[in-house]
Amino acid sequence: MEAQQNVWLIGPMGVGKTTVGRQLARALDREFIDSDHEIEQRTGANIPWIFDIEGEEGFRRRERAVIEDLSSRRALVIATGGGAVIDPRNRADMARSGVVVYLSASPDRIHARTRRSQHRPLLRTADPRARIAELIAERDPLYREIADVILDTERRGVKSATAFIVRYLSEQPTGGAGSAGPLEMRSVQS
Repeated sequence: MEAQQNVWLIGPMGVGKTTVGRQLARALDREFIDSDHEIEQRTGANIPWIFDIEGEEGFRRRERAVIEDLSSRRALVIATGGGAVIDPRNRADMARSGVVVYLSASPDRIHARTRRSQHRPLLRTADPRARIAELIAERDPLYREIADVILDTERRGVKSATAFIVRYLSEQPTGGAGSAGPLEMRSVQS
């Protein structure tokens, strides 16, 4: 991997992008940025408020500006919001500016990890688990489209996930998805 490439962590909510991202940034001695937190800092408002006032469309416009800005910077570890891949320009920016790691987990695991959160506007529904499954079904092809590596976090701890990503990055001469498609690592006990 080129030293200046960004590392983008993508995937549904609740798969550990922020937690793994912080550890990964420490391991790589890089700056960590969570794109959702960046949106909140720039607007001075939390994401549920943005959704309430501007709707998902307004949030996605703000998200687009942040992804565009972050993709112009170098040597970052960036955790994205689960829907960042919806915009094809975001996918292009991420793929162009770094290595893309898709963290995945089952709808049941994600539901267990997110069920108490009050900060997930897309889960304000009568059946959050069904909504999670729906979002994964819609977005999985988009995550896979730009992923260099897919890492199942179902039963993988943060340390194990971080170590795997560090090892993967150290073995990549330049990063970027190859023509053979992404490397996919299934869950292991850790």
